[in-house]
Amino acid sequence: MDHSAERSLSTYLTGFALAVVLTAIPFALVWGGLLTGPAVYAVIAVAAVLQVIVHLVFFLHMDFKSTPGENLFFLGFAAVLICIMVGGSLWIMMDLHHRMM
Repeated sequence: MDHSAERSLSTYLTGFALAVVLTAIPFALVWGGLLTGPAVYAVIAVAAVLQVIVHLVFFLHMDFKSTPGENLFFLGFAAVLICIMVGGSLWIMMDLHHRMM
């Protein structure tokens, strides 16, 4: 194995370990009942944002050194799509909650 393949494997393993830890933290907090109320939602949201950053950096190898304009454009497009999906889902759930009550 040459140096670039070894570096790539170590990068993927580091990203995988971070992804597992960032997934396990919210599960442990909810399952163990360690946090309640808005605090657990804040921890889940922070872990989700960090999870996205880990995936972008370690698996998609996004950096702003190669082509910053294109990376920024695609990152912004992905953020808009995520906002539309999350916002639409919350809108539908709130409407259903309103109709069921």
